[in-house]
Amino acid sequence: MKTGWLIYQEEDAIRNKAFIEWFIEEASLQELSLQLVHREDLTIGIMQNKQQALIHNEPVQLPDFAIVRTIEPLLNLHLEAKGVTVFNSSTVATICNDKALTHHHINQLGLPMVDTIYSKKELMQDIPSLDYPFIVKEVSGRGGKQVFYITNKQDWLTCRKSIQGNIIMQPTAVQMGKDLRVFVVGKEIIGAVLRESTTDFRANFTLGGDARLYSLNDSEGKLIHKIIDHFDFGMVGIDFLIGHDGKLLFNEIEDVVGSRTLSACSDINILETYVGHIKQRIR
Repeated sequence: MKTGWLIYQEEDAIRNKAFIEWFIEEASLQELSLQLVHREDLTIGIMQNKQQALIHNEPVQLPDFAIVRTIEPLLNLHLEAKGVTVFNSSTVATICNDKALTHHHINQLGLPMVDTIYSKKELMQDIPSLDYPFIVKEVSGRGGKQVFYITNKQDWLTCRKSIQGNIIMQPTAVQMGKDLRVFVVGKEIIGAVLRESTTDFRANFTLGGDARLYSLNDSEGKLIHKIIDHFDFGMVGIDFLIGHDGKLLFNEIEDVVGSRTLSACSDINILETYVGHIKQRIR
């Protein structure tokens, strides 16, 4: 039987206990052995001039595959170098966990998006380079966090103090509080969820937004497949903003994507599909 590691930080594993149990059960149903590994127990690096991966500081038999549910592309890369098939790949993890880098790659595919300015914390001047209002996002932010709605100079100065790293800045020329998440496994679109909030400029389900299943039209499907065909995804969420004309504008790709919204809106078993994809890839 093929073996795999499901890697989480311990705090996240506690919060996602039901999802982890579901994942392990789906793997077992498809004759894969999946083991939860806490990132805190895993040591990686160069020891005695060799790339090593230890658990509790002891050598271990490496798995056939690993599902990395932490944001640490170097971990994905290190395991790949050790011969482990990793989901998502280090390439996907590197690009998709940096909003600026993601926009760079998606723009090369010719997809529509709002104007996006890249910057660093130390380059943020007293007067911003965009007219108010606009959005500031830390490139490593997730779940609607590290996102700032800037309406005046005081918002801007407060944001400057809060920002920790690199950012992108975007105008608000979209339908605020509304976006579309498309769930993808491999080369297949599994489902799409329209997320809306009447109380926040962010539409995230975890921040109190509403969600409903969304049926993609042919042109939207073709647009999404441009991204899917370019990348070697395991499981991701591709997010789109919605223009005032109703057309999709690329927003970001969620590498470590959850399925709460999809499960809340449908009976789609995305993990059954994902485990099947993994099984096919490692065969």
